Amino acid sequence: MGIISISVNEKTTEDMETLQKEMGFSGRSEVVRAGIRSLMSEQRERSRITGNAEGVIILAHDEENSEQISEIRHKYHEVKTQIHNHMGNHKCLQIFIVEGEADRIRSLLSELESSKKIDFCKMLLP
Repeated sequence: MGIISISVNEKTTEDMETLQKEMGFSGRSEVVRAGIRSLMSEQRERSRITGNAEGVIILAHDEENSEQISEIRHKYHEVKTQIHNHMGNHKCLQIFIVEGEADRIRSLLSELESSKKIDFCKMLLP
């Protein structure tokens, strides 16, 4: 088995240790492996989407990053409906209802997921 070293902040380490205890993982490496497997599974499912597709994208971010998220969203006319909600602690929850060419939706999702301005991003498929 290969060894990969990563650096994470103290909060992430604490969160990993909480997951380890709550989910019964044998160590932090198991937590990381489970996360990677989950991400790979999502990617496989996403790659199967072809043609015209539809779904819902849910994301959360700091309120101060709303403008940057809006700039990304405006590049994609596949976003048919947007719901923006202000939550506590200066956080925003956004829901995008998307419909259009699968490649464009995957591109939007990739851009959102890779943005350091977004705390959480998930696509739900019908």
